[in-house]
Amino acid sequence: MSGEKNLGVLLKNMQPSLHEGEFVFCSVENLNNIDIQELVCSFREAEGITIIVSKNYADIHKLNYSFIASWITLTIHSSLDAVGLTAAFSKALAAENISSNVVAAFYHDHIFVNHADAAKAMLVLQSLSNS
Repeated sequence: MSGEKNLGVLLKNMQPSLHEGEFVFCSVENLNNIDIQELVCSFREAEGITIIVSKNYADIHKLNYSFIASWITLTIHSSLDAVGLTAAFSKALAAENISSNVVAAFYHDHIFVNHADAAKAMLVLQSLSNS
């Protein structure tokens, strides 16, 4: 199953879902001391490995972070080669002064927004879906 590509269908059926909790982005040199079961995501960069974990996990393990996020998943199965979905929701969120950090995974798009903006971001995304 390759996922939906039609932008109109994606927007109408994206059904944003807000995960419970607070999430943070941290940079680590390696994953040796990280419980991979606790990872939301990891990405290797030249400077280090970016991990996304719960704030609670980061605090317990004394990991540095500077941004506390809420995690929103668009529950529609979007194709990795769909065009325009990220641009559409990023533009709608930006219009409301909400930053968005996006992770596209195999089945869904995941949006990390400032924790304080979570409720507003959900309203923006639901409004975009209904328009």
